[in-house]
Formats: sequence, structure tokens, C-alpha cells
Amino acid sequence: MPTSDLRTLYAAHLAVLETRAQEALARGGFDHLVVPSGSLHYQLFDDRDYPYAVNPQFKAWLPLTQVPDSWLVYTPGDRPKVVYHQPFDYWHVVPEAPSGVWTEHFDIAVIRTPEEALQHLPKNAARCAILGEAQSALGGYAPNNPQAVVDYLEYHRAYKTPYEIATMRQAQRKAVRGHRAAERAFRAGASEFGIHLAYCQAVGQDAVELPYRNIVALNEHGAVLHYTELGRLPPKPARSFLIDAGASHHGYAADITRTYAADANGEFQALIDAVDATQQKIGQLYRAGNDYKRVHLDAHLLLACVLKDFGIVDLSPEAALETGVSSAFFPHGLGHGIGLQVHDVAGFAESDRGGKIAKPEGHPYLRLTRVLEPGMVVTNEPGLYFVDLLLDALKQGPQAGAVNWDRVEAFRPYGGIRIEDEVLVTDGDPVNLTRPAFAEAA
Repeated sequence: MPTSDLRTLYAAHLAVLETRAQEALARGGFDHLVVPSGSLHYQLFDDRDYPYAVNPQFKAWLPLTQVPDSWLVYTPGDRPKVVYHQPFDYWHVVPEAPSGVWTEHFDIAVIRTPEEALQHLPKNAARCAILGEAQSALGGYAPNNPQAVVDYLEYHRAYKTPYEIATMRQAQRKAVRGHRAAERAFRAGASEFGIHLAYCQAVGQDAVELPYRNIVALNEHGAVLHYTELGRLPPKPARSFLIDAGASHHGYAADITRTYAADANGEFQALIDAVDATQQKIGQLYRAGNDYKRVHLDAHLLLACVLKDFGIVDLSPEAALETGVSSAFFPHGLGHGIGLQVHDVAGFAESDRGGKIAKPEGHPYLRLTRVLEPGMVVTNEPGLYFVDLLLDALKQGPQAGAVNWDRVEAFRPYGGIRIEDEVLVTDGDPVNLTRPAFAEAA
């Protein structure tokens, strides 16, 4: 993206954040918003630190993800301020001098020790809404995370600005490069670990830079929803490959899943194609005004049709949903908000004043229950799996006779299928952010 375009988008994004912050502070009765970037955590009985993760409330304002012990200060009516920690340190690489389109909008104070930040924070900590983890406390500035402020800011983070959409598209492009490299590695006979390395190389990010641990699953490992073991040797034969992997760009996450069959003409490939077609139908339901709880249940009905078409289940879609049979094959939620965090916040928020919208009964893993509105970006990730634990329970239950167990056994060695895109809700048709990135890469 041209720097001029990015500069314009970022300026508009910052104006939105300032407006939100003003309202949040008013609701909480505070004068200043103070956000620490976070600090390093050290392992117990050791001097090794855990991988640093920036405070999401901090990176909402700034495309900075590797500046521990820094602070953001916003006072309505004043220019926002960044207290930028750039230590004297010959053991580690220190953050570069502040640069980028964001710098022209902030007063910047460079500090060499964390304690120097106290000189640049508002004088009265009691008048500050301080958002962060307890470990970020400095002097009298301990995070208080006032609920009214947090509820308001997190609720409105669901509505992405054009700057955020552009940044998330860049994350998609990075992740797609990794997915294409991973498929090539699978087809060349690599192990799960080898595929993971190929992915990281193509994305240009290592495991701690990625937004979440890669799920790289061959064969029956695809039935483990969060499989992250990464086998060092390839199975013989390699029948199937499920990869759920993302990328980060300026603090924003991509989250993409694809499934592949070794035999392009086999029945498992046909099942992948059917789930893929169903996933795209579901994506058309990502429209403003639709209740996401209902979209999730509609996804169950559509996937139950696939199960019936392939002779796996002999039930109507409505009966499969009502009896829980569809949940044995599709046990997780359809999707979640995404942005600064992979599972973005406020997915259950009733309003920007708090409250919680319950999940549908019998669907405990759904991560979003709000009505879809323009500006939301939500993943669309239906799947069908052959999970021993769930299938064994189904076999012991009253609906066992509705399942063709020979068909289940035929598909069990392939593990499962998940297809995941990110979809932008608009005033009109949904906009898929993922598939255009694959088309560009092709």
C-alpha cells in the first residue's frame, strides 16, 4: 500500500480511537487514558523470560508490538503521547528509533529505563483509567481496568476501521504465502514439523511472532481440533493434511484453515469439496442484521446435509441438529471475531455498557453471539471431524442406528476437514478477505 494511503487511513483510524476514548473516559469518570505496552514475564526459578506479548489495548493505537515498558497516554483535547522505552542494552537488540506514519500524530518521549516513564505520565494517577496487566504497575500507576471503560472500548473494537481492514488484508497475504508453501511441503512428503518450518519460512515469522501456534495435522491428527504436537517423521502413507495457521501484520492477526487430500480423485477429496462449497454458502449469511447464533445453527443444518449426502448419517438436517448428532461431527463454534486478537474481545457483549448474550443451548464452544453489523470481521470455519471420543459416545447413545458406521470407519483415518476464511460484514454483500489473497498468490 502506498505510504500516502496508509497515512490517510491511519489518521482517520486515530480520530476514531480518540472519539471512543473520550466517551469511555466520560463513562468511567476519568480524565486520562493510560495504557502500558506490557513487560517481560520471567519463568519461575529461572532467569529466562517468556515470549513477550504486547497489550492489545496499546497496539490498538500504535503499530508497535515489540516495545515493552512503553506507555500510551491520551487526554481529551491534547495530542496523544507515547513514552517509548529504548534502553541502553548491549545484550539484546533494542527497539529502533520511533518511525512510521504514526509518529506525526504523537508527542514522543524516549526513555532509557522503565522508571523514567513516571516523569511523563499524568500527575494524578487516581484520575487515570490504566488498562493493562498487574505486572505493568509502575510507582503509583497500577492498572485499574475500570469496567465501564473496558466494556466500551472492547465492544467497539468489533467495528474495524478502514485502516484496520487494510492491515488485516496484509496479514491475510502473509498467511496465504505460508499456506501455499505448506501445501507444497505436504505434497513433497514432509513431516508435520517440516511443513511447519516451510510455513514459517514463507511467512517470514517464527513461532513467537505468529498470532497462535500452528495446527499442522496429517491423517488422523486432523481430528484433534487444536493439534500442535508437530510429528518429526511423516506417516506412511500420508492421506490427508489439515493446516490452521495465521500471520501477524502490525499487531493484527490472520486466521486461515485449509484441508487437503493426497488423492485428488478420492472420496475424501470429494468430502473436502462438499465442505468447501458449504462453507461458501455459509459465508453468504454473514450479513448485517443476522443473529450469529442463528448463522451457527444454520451451518449445522447445511453440514448435516453433507453428512446425509455422503451416507454417513441417515437423519434429516433438523433431526441431526436437534438430537446433537451434527455436533458429534461438528463440535466447535462456527467462528469468532478477529482483529488485534485471534479470538477478539466482546464476542458475547450485549451492549457497550456490558451484559452477556448467552450461547445457544448445546453449543458451548461458540465464541460469538452478537448480531452481525457492518465493520465486523468474523471467521467462517465449519468442519466435519471423525473424533474417536465423540463417535464412541454417539455409538453408545440412542441415535447410534442413524449412523452408518462403515462409512465412519472409512473416513476415520483422514481425521477431519476444516475450511476457514475471514469475512467482513458490510451494508451489502459479505466481503471475503481470504479467498482474494489466495487468488492473488496464484
